Amino acid sequence: MFNQRFTALFTTAVIFFWLIFWATPAMADWTHPLSFSNAELSGRDFSNQSLQASEFSNANMELTNFVNADLRGAVLSASVMTKANLHGADLTNAMVDQVNLTGADIGDAVLVEALLLRAIFVNTNIEGADFTDAILDGVQIKELCEKASGINSKTGVETRYSLGCK
Repeated sequence: MFNQRFTALFTTAVIFFWLIFWATPAMADWTHPLSFSNAELSGRDFSNQSLQASEFSNANMELTNFVNADLRGAVLSASVMTKANLHGADLTNAMVDQVNLTGADIGDAVLVEALLLRAIFVNTNIEGADFTDAILDGVQIKELCEKASGINSKTGVETRYSLGCK
């Protein structure tokens, strides 16, 4: 009886100290991603910021500056980004579906494995953008291949090659 209580107490103490001294520092380093869903962000400056896994869905980001921003895993779904500047931004694994990028600059951006279905690319600068393994439909690829040029400065991949242009 004594041994069972001692074992239970000892086990509880070990778990308690493990949580306090080992698990807590790891949890303290984790922060919740920022959420700007449905926000009015026109003209805001997010350049050079770390915005990994942040949510910008259904936001108005016309003329917003994301130059060299880290948007890996960000959710931008169904947003308005007309004339936004995403030059050099990292959008790896980002959800950029149904986003209006009319007149935007995504030149030299990294869009590796990004979801881009139904995004609008009218008058969009894509020079040097890397679309490797991005999810696009055939019409989008054809449209982008007509204006694709340049080499991404971070990945070294040609825009035309990343789109599978012929």
